[in-house]
Amino acid sequence: MPIAPNFTSVLSKDWEINFTQCMPNGYLKYTDLCNILQLTAAAHSDMGGISFSDMQEFSQAWVLSRMRVEISALPKWRDVVTVTTWINTLENSRSVRALEMHINGIKIVGSETFWAVFNTEKRRPEALALPYEHFELYPERKPTVESFSKITVNPEKEVVFKKVVYLSDLDIVNHVNNVKYLEWCLDHVDEKLILNQKLNSFEMNFMKELSLNDTVVIHENLSEESSTFSITKEDKTCFALQLNWK
Repeated sequence: MPIAPNFTSVLSKDWEINFTQCMPNGYLKYTDLCNILQLTAAAHSDMGGISFSDMQEFSQAWVLSRMRVEISALPKWRDVVTVTTWINTLENSRSVRALEMHINGIKIVGSETFWAVFNTEKRRPEALALPYEHFELYPERKPTVESFSKITVNPEKEVVFKKVVYLSDLDIVNHVNNVKYLEWCLDHVDEKLILNQKLNSFEMNFMKELSLNDTVVIHENLSEESSTFSITKEDKTCFALQLNWK
């Protein structure tokens, strides 16, 4: 797709929270929060001519490498939220994208995301084949108090679950969708912490892709202020998640 006539380097998009996106308490699921953020990023890429469809002409796609989300409140069913996104840095095969969610003019979520250009045939990173100089960059405009980081996985972790990757876990890039990792781990968290909105922030690191029929192990390590999950395949860490509690 060509660059849209109304393209702007900062995009704001409204979303109405529907009941399929909500937890039993009526508030937005953390997984669907991530979906809304990713859909907004995708919409901005569409307008700027670097969407999945554009990149597939060169067998490329954006894949998420790291993500930090800071939350002061969650929207609830029927709320209309505004998500604003812009790019902090973009060069060669890497991009840092910022996202914020507001409701009634009040910021409730900030997210910093790190993306890599991935060749979907060679299954490895490579430089972006499309022009991107028309995107104005905002390296000083930060959406979060802290930046994403490398999560330390404690070797004394506990095995909590084993599973096989099913077709329903895969996305259009033919690997496990980033939100699925979060969903698998949150299923093993005390539901009271989730329903009472005790989650202050969380970070995700994506190291190795998972494919159909892979067998994985989910591990957990607890502390007073955080829960750290990791997902391994054949004893190699593919994903790490840190949940920070209020």
